[in-house]
Amino acid sequence: MKNRRQFIQGTAAAVGALSAPSLMAQAGPVRVGYAMARTGPWTGGAQVSQEPNYLLWAEQQNAAGGLDVKGTKRQIELISSDDRSDVETCVRTYEKLMGSDKVDLVLPPWGSNANFAVAPLANRFGYPFLAPTALSRRLAEMKLPYFFLLLQQPKPMCDALVDMLKANGAKSVAVVYVDDLFGLENYAALKVALAGSGINLVQDTSYPGGVKDLSPVLRSIKDKNPDAFIGFTYPPDTILASRQAKEIGFNPKFFYASVGTAFQLYRNVMTPAGAEGVLGMGSWNAKTSPGAKAYFDAHVKKFGAQKEPDRWASGHCWAGLEILTNAVKQHGLDRKAIRDYVANTTHKTIIGDVKFTGSENTATPGTVGQWQNGEMEIVWPQKVATAKLNPAKPAWK
Repeated sequence: MKNRRQFIQGTAAAVGALSAPSLMAQAGPVRVGYAMARTGPWTGGAQVSQEPNYLLWAEQQNAAGGLDVKGTKRQIELISSDDRSDVETCVRTYEKLMGSDKVDLVLPPWGSNANFAVAPLANRFGYPFLAPTALSRRLAEMKLPYFFLLLQQPKPMCDALVDMLKANGAKSVAVVYVDDLFGLENYAALKVALAGSGINLVQDTSYPGGVKDLSPVLRSIKDKNPDAFIGFTYPPDTILASRQAKEIGFNPKFFYASVGTAFQLYRNVMTPAGAEGVLGMGSWNAKTSPGAKAYFDAHVKKFGAQKEPDRWASGHCWAGLEILTNAVKQHGLDRKAIRDYVANTTHKTIIGDVKFTGSENTATPGTVGQWQNGEMEIVWPQKVATAKLNPAKPAWK
């Protein structure tokens, strides 16, 4: 994707335009801008959970004649660039998109750090921002009226995790967490959730982003023999911790890692047998709803069986695009009206109901996923589970 501008138009849309009414032909494209990591350390998450969904959404809308803008079908033009996994580049890009380019709509970048930097900017320019990969209580506390967090936030996620551990007899836990906004906030939420639970925190250790070796801390934790291991980790660290736990024979009853656990990449690297029983941040799969299955199938058809959507943020990303599509259908490109619609509506999406209290999606419960027979099943809470929890992780294979 070398060109800054990318015009997404399927064959069906091109054929349809030849016979469509002149109104459709005359309507200009809806210009939708975003920055996304295509190089650098954010790339793994960005190219699984977000950009493929943006491309699929634009293709589907255009193949159907275009985005429905209050009754008029208009093609989507994606205006995008590589943010190089750099916050300053990301901020400059969005400032240009919203300030001088004056695009019609924007889609968010990947990750908590980038969204934390760009959210105030989007609010200043008055662009609704439905973020599918930002996990930060601080973002909600900023009270930015144009900013919406689709993911379940640290408190509900950690509450669900601790509830699951307590209900299944865990008495001790050890934690590692990346030393940034994501890791610090989740670790803080976990400590609150553990208070009064009867589960003893036997070790808590932070590590720097880009870590290359977690074996010393894992050996230290192994010596304490906790019932549960929890890692607030990014995709490379999630795989690193899992591989090194296997290498040193650290196999607690509950092994939980965070971002990337729900990726197909994790299953591929660890093998389905090696991933069996591993817990992580997951919130949906193709069994969650008929819409979820249709989305999953369309994603695999476009990108291939080796690039499945992940079972966490990909679903939230698609839900955000569903919400935006419905908002534009009802209110056109009036960004204030879109914002009000997003803020004040209970949205029906592939992951279930989404409803915002301030910036936070408070309708989607905190969840825990687990690899079982090659699928990331949702195992907690039981009311949204797609399978029963396996309460004893098998040995690494």
